[in-house]
Amino acid sequence: MSPTHPDSSRPRPTRIDQPWGERTAYGPGEDWPVRVDTHLADGVREEDVDRWVQTASILHSNGDAMDMAVVDGRIQGVRGRAGDRVNHGRLGVKDLYGWQANSSPDRLTRPLVRENGQLVETDWDTAMDRVVGRTRELLDEQGASAIGFYTSGQLFAEEYYTLGVIAHGGIGTNHVDGNTRLCTATAAAALKASFGCDGQPGSYTDIDHADVIALYGHNMAETQSVLWMRILDRLAGPNPPAILCVDPRRTPVAAHATLHLAPLPGTNMALMNALIHELIESDAVDRDYVDSHTVGYDSLAGQVADCTPEWAAEICGVPAGRIREAARLLAGAEKLMSTVLQGFYQSHQAAAASIQVNNIHLLRGMLGRPGCGVLQMNGQPTAENTRECGADGDLAGFRNWSNPSHIDDLASVWNVDPMAIPHYTAPTHAMQMMRYVEDGSLRLLWVSGTNPAVSLPELHRIRSILSQERLTLVVQDIFLTETAQLADVVLPAATWGEKTGTFTNVDRTVHLSEKAVEPPGEAKADLDIFLDYARRLDLRGKDGSPLVHWHDPESAFDAWTECSRGRLCDYTGLTYDKLRGESGVQWPCNEENPDGTERLYTDGRFWAHPDVCENYGRDLVTGAPKNAQEYKVFNPEGRAMLKGAPYLPAHERPDDDHPLHLITGRTLYHFHTRTKTGRAPELDAAAPEVWVEISAGDAAAAGLTAGDYAEISSPRGRVRATVRITDIRDGVLFLPFHYGYWDTPTGDGPARDAAGRAANELTLTDWDPVSKQPIFKTAAARITRVADSAAAAEAHGPGHRESRKEGAR
Repeated sequence: MSPTHPDSSRPRPTRIDQPWGERTAYGPGEDWPVRVDTHLADGVREEDVDRWVQTASILHSNGDAMDMAVVDGRIQGVRGRAGDRVNHGRLGVKDLYGWQANSSPDRLTRPLVRENGQLVETDWDTAMDRVVGRTRELLDEQGASAIGFYTSGQLFAEEYYTLGVIAHGGIGTNHVDGNTRLCTATAAAALKASFGCDGQPGSYTDIDHADVIALYGHNMAETQSVLWMRILDRLAGPNPPAILCVDPRRTPVAAHATLHLAPLPGTNMALMNALIHELIESDAVDRDYVDSHTVGYDSLAGQVADCTPEWAAEICGVPAGRIREAARLLAGAEKLMSTVLQGFYQSHQAAAASIQVNNIHLLRGMLGRPGCGVLQMNGQPTAENTRECGADGDLAGFRNWSNPSHIDDLASVWNVDPMAIPHYTAPTHAMQMMRYVEDGSLRLLWVSGTNPAVSLPELHRIRSILSQERLTLVVQDIFLTETAQLADVVLPAATWGEKTGTFTNVDRTVHLSEKAVEPPGEAKADLDIFLDYARRLDLRGKDGSPLVHWHDPESAFDAWTECSRGRLCDYTGLTYDKLRGESGVQWPCNEENPDGTERLYTDGRFWAHPDVCENYGRDLVTGAPKNAQEYKVFNPEGRAMLKGAPYLPAHERPDDDHPLHLITGRTLYHFHTRTKTGRAPELDAAAPEVWVEISAGDAAAAGLTAGDYAEISSPRGRVRATVRITDIRDGVLFLPFHYGYWDTPTGDGPARDAAGRAANELTLTDWDPVSKQPIFKTAAARITRVADSAAAAEAHGPGHRESRKEGAR
């Protein structure tokens, strides 16, 4: 792993030490050069590999294409795919090392059921009979409202589509969502609000052309490290783009930025309103584009008329001069690319602020051509598929819950009566589902591929909800996670590399992941588990034929492509054979676009006509849904929509008891709750324990020095972590949210009233009114020292391990 230089005994730096690798500089309009990254297990040489099997990354949302090295029936390494449009051969650190989790010795290999308070091994028939039997009991006793499904952003399109058909078309429940509610619900909401439909307008290749790249709450260097390599290579080449970074932390993105704005958490809307105010005041609006292709300009202009930089500076703590400088940068761009992620999505007024990024592109007429794209980013590798396939609260194929013709169309595809598809009210989002469990009306919850006992806010409440005796909790996963430990039935699942399916990244690139090896023990592919559930329930269409008529991944994909026919996310030109080529393919891919579609809305026409739009919009302050008539009056021709909203203060703000803002987030070496990356030795060693970031000024005020062990508390709980003093702005603490309890002595959570290490012990139960995405970035907190740096290791207790990467972010 660490070969030495020929002339030195010193080890060559690994990709842990140099996570973005060597630069391959290029200029605007040029092709991004190829660089193939490879990592094989110790002692394995390329000539030892029996076969290379096609796949893409499952540990972040970029969609990096790669091949798995199979040796003696085991995955023994990976290499990037040189010809793929997404990564041109490059891999990030999670790509290079994360595959090792597949062979972890604590994989689930047999089903488990709860007997006398303990989980014990059983066979598949016993486990599934319990799930199916309880499903039937509840359907007879209460109906479909008793049953809910909470899934992942890491399964395959075929699996999401099958789950959506079972839940919506077979059982008829409205309680279906994914953990994409935590990371990408605002992306979908913002795209629908501006363009009438989900689906990203831009392309990763816009980086190759842009002269200004703006990143709003998006620490791309750590969350999508290969895409950041693309920007670094542009910065290293001739005529590099200017970079605007909006983030309260001085991330690696901020360190490379032309201009860094660091607003206080919860104030993004004030900043965005001021930027749009300046664009309008400086006459930087492309009025021809706005007049021809949008509605809502006068209302938006009126909304921001008084939102001067001075006004915003008082709210968000960014000097007025820097806000004007940022507006000039945006106004002067000839080719503007923008990306948005959790710094906006998980914050106060998430959807309203994210929509303003779309507004900037519409006001400047910068859509549909090279270098002019907006990407409302995803946080997970298959988040796009949950939304397309109807497994996150949306209906399959971006159909409109409130449009009867869309329901009729979907009912025809599924061979069910339209009234069998629940559309009497908005679909139930994840946080509301937890409330229904809490009050006892949702009585069977099936959790697949996610770990809400660590990832949802206010964890003491979530543990209490999931532990209720009246709830039947089914967990389908690859490890005995903190959530699985609370389950009544645990179903062992196969994972990436052990099953076949497709997944789609944020710029609409569809990749095929082939099965390379067998899953351990009796573990089954998620698709096979869902198919077995549908068969045992004997779900039928209106003519008596099986509702779920497919039987394997390829036939499931064919069913999904037919469901997508004629919609914006049209897959009908895609087949497994086509996807076995060198590169992934962007949807829509159909007869009109046989090679895929690089950018949407190139003709200034949007998927926003009242007959085709995915929803009719919501009030950006209250979240109240609009109806069809209101939408038709506002946007009869289906143009892009400019929408504004006032800044409102966050619901929880610092006070005398909790004087600091707390934000949580993702970091370079780990993904979600570390169920995979924590089992990869290199990634675990790089960041083995939770830490807290604090500014030098705040650290001095609290009597803290680097390496101290500190307690961070909010009105909901306490967490202990090692102190890192960084360039985060004053008044803000940062905790990575990855760290739970599966690798601690208790394994499932802190004792009552004890301090934990999961950041979500501290976060609040609150969500954006439009996207229903939980708010993880506006909690109030305080910090106190528990032990100085010399005593910190002992204070952590048995098993504490310091990171060997002191500065790792």
